[in-house]
Amino acid sequence: MEEFIIGPFAQLLTMDGLPPKGPIKDHELEVLTGAGILIKDGKIKKIGQFEDLVIENPGGFVHEITMPSVAMPGLIDSHTHILFGGSRAKDYAMRNAGSSYQEIAAAGGGIWDTVQHTREQGELLMNLAMISRAVRHRDSGVTTIEVKTGYGLSVEQEIKMLKSISAANEMFSGDLISTCLAAHIKPKDYDGSHSDYLREMMEKLLPEIQREGLSNRIDAFVEEGAFSAEIIHPYFARAKEMGFDITVHADQFSPGGSAVAAAFQAKSADHLEASGTKEIELLSKSEVVATALPGASIGLGCNFTPARRLLDAGCCLAIASDWNPGSAPMGNLIMQAAVLGTFEKLTNAEVLAAITVRAAKALDLNDRAVLGVGKLADFCIFPTDDYREILYHQGMMQPYSVWKNGSYCVPDNVGFHDPEEEDSDEEGIDLDDLLALDF
Repeated sequence: MEEFIIGPFAQLLTMDGLPPKGPIKDHELEVLTGAGILIKDGKIKKIGQFEDLVIENPGGFVHEITMPSVAMPGLIDSHTHILFGGSRAKDYAMRNAGSSYQEIAAAGGGIWDTVQHTREQGELLMNLAMISRAVRHRDSGVTTIEVKTGYGLSVEQEIKMLKSISAANEMFSGDLISTCLAAHIKPKDYDGSHSDYLREMMEKLLPEIQREGLSNRIDAFVEEGAFSAEIIHPYFARAKEMGFDITVHADQFSPGGSAVAAAFQAKSADHLEASGTKEIELLSKSEVVATALPGASIGLGCNFTPARRLLDAGCCLAIASDWNPGSAPMGNLIMQAAVLGTFEKLTNAEVLAAITVRAAKALDLNDRAVLGVGKLADFCIFPTDDYREILYHQGMMQPYSVWKNGSYCVPDNVGFHDPEEEDSDEEGIDLDDLLALDF
């Protein structure tokens, strides 16, 4: 790929030089005016004044921006469940009408309902649905998306999900980072105990994942009704011994998961709506990234993660969408981050860091989320001359241009749709036509 220059930007947010943990004031953001980016081989070669870059590189290709624009690193969503089948609209309606989680489950809803639909869905249709969601995310500026399994809940089905993520990543003009969440719940069709189920995953699933190189991340839902802190210890201990990174669904409804995350030096502890003073202090003394999931709070109508308290205690805060069919079906990362910022009194700098550089830390990614020399040329461009407008519009301002590895990502002109909702026969889909699509 040849060198090229893009700019000038009214403002360019580098997200560089920010503290890795704790509060961030807006004045700490590095905001460059009139800047351009010199890109070579998918990476940033130099950032400087646009006019200077053009003079220094005579004859080079120039992509000139002619409207007021703000450039910032591509967003990172470090916690999603966008690989699933079916819908949980019935759950949503029942929950808003006053039904409890137990009542919804008894009526055939909940996670197990999604597991059944996901298992039944054909592999091609499942990939199409996931890519459609990923494309919508990318068009809103999210260039790196973590994707969890957890709706397979058997060795065979979890491997199927991980292979789907891998296949989709080859076709998608963004990065999909896989995480194995086989420890989501104990499946209803498994006859043994919770410990028996985890032992089977340890002995059969984890070695297969490692053998095929399908993921290096292991997650678990540590919660009442899922897996207790005590039961999950041997599972995480084995995963850690095998070299997997650990992340934890922690403290969503009751405390306990954050202590597990700290004990295993997890990359992140996600949810934390039920975290109190003890849990916040524990996380602040660790290198675990505290990940808020405001989409789940909005979907369930419950308290937000205590983001302000976590930051003030010295934690590293990330914000992710938790896009899933049950508790967080919206998937709009910027909107959720902006709303959390309003309720938790977060600075613009804290919110933007939480969906870029600090989210990258949750995924242990050091090559992106900052616009600087040597980093991936992942960035999005918003139609404004003031970066504060991005969060001010609470998700309604979308980037007009998204770049991944120095390549322009063509927007999805059709708009968002779920292929599973279309009235078409999967057998009628031509694989050659699918592979020719530009996602």
